[in-house]
Amino acid sequence: MALITTQLQDNIATICFNNAERRNVLSKALIDEILQAIGLLRQSKARILVLRAPPGSKVWSAGHDVKELPLSGEDPLSYHDPLVTVLRAIQELPLPVIAMIEGGVWGGACDLALTCDILIGCPTSTFCMTPAKIGVPYNASGILHFINNMGINIVKEMFFTAHPMSAERAERWGILNHVVPVEELEEFTYRMARQIGKNSPLSISVIKEQIRLLANAYPLSPTTFERIQGLRRVVYDSGDYEEGIRAFLTSDRRFSTGNDPRQGRDIASGTKSRPFVEVCQPVPFNSFVRFQ
Repeated sequence: MALITTQLQDNIATICFNNAERRNVLSKALIDEILQAIGLLRQSKARILVLRAPPGSKVWSAGHDVKELPLSGEDPLSYHDPLVTVLRAIQELPLPVIAMIEGGVWGGACDLALTCDILIGCPTSTFCMTPAKIGVPYNASGILHFINNMGINIVKEMFFTAHPMSAERAERWGILNHVVPVEELEEFTYRMARQIGKNSPLSISVIKEQIRLLANAYPLSPTTFERIQGLRRVVYDSGDYEEGIRAFLTSDRRFSTGNDPRQGRDIASGTKSRPFVEVCQPVPFNSFVRFQ
C-alpha cells in the first residue's frame, strides 16, 4: 500500500499521508514517496502544494520513525538523513507549500510543518517537540526553523518540556497562520490555494527563495559550527541517547541517569570525553499515484 496519495487539480497539488496505522510516521519509505512526488511535481503544471493528512486524523504525523534511529555513535539527524533531506526539498521547491493540519504534530513532524510556507490548522491541531523525551540532540538547522518562526523562549519551552502546544497558542505565537473550525478546514485551505494560484508563479517562487536565503543568513564561524557539532555528539554518544531510544520503544519514558555512564571520546580531539560542565564553557563568538 502506498504511504501517501497524490492529486493534481486546478493546478493545486496535494500530498496526503496514508499510513494511519502508524500515525503517518515519517519513515524512510514514506519520505522516499514524498521526494518522488516532489520530483514529479517540479515537472507538472502545479502552482501550489498542499501537504495534509486524511480528514478526521487524530495525528497529522508522529514525526521521525524512532525505530530507524541509530542506537549510538552516529548522528541521528545528519545532512543525508531522510527527514533532513525532505525538509530541504520542501524549502527549495519553487512553489508555495501549505500545511493543512488536523490532529497532533509530533517531533520531526513539527519541523516538517514549520518548513512549509503557510500553516492552517483547526482546534484539534497541537504541536509537541519530543527530542528531549528520547535523548535526541536536535540539529542546528532544525532549531533554526523554530527560532525563525517564534520567540526563543517559546522554542526553549517546546524543546525542554516536550509538552503539546494548543492550536490557540500556536496561532498566537505565529506558528499557525489561521485556525478555523475543523469542518471548514479543507474549504478554507483550498480557497487560499486557489487565490495564491491566481498570482504570478515566477514572482512567488523568487520571493520564496529570497525569504529562504534571508532567513538562513546567520553567519557562524567555523569554531562555533564545530562546537555545535561537538555538543550534539556529547548526546548521541551518551547513555542518555541509548536509554531514551530503548525507553521509547518499551513505553518506559524515565531517564535513570542524565549522564553518560560510558567513557566516550571527544569528536574534535579524539581524547576521552570531558565532563559536560566543562564541555559547555563559553567559546568566543568569531503506489504511488503520479501527478496527471
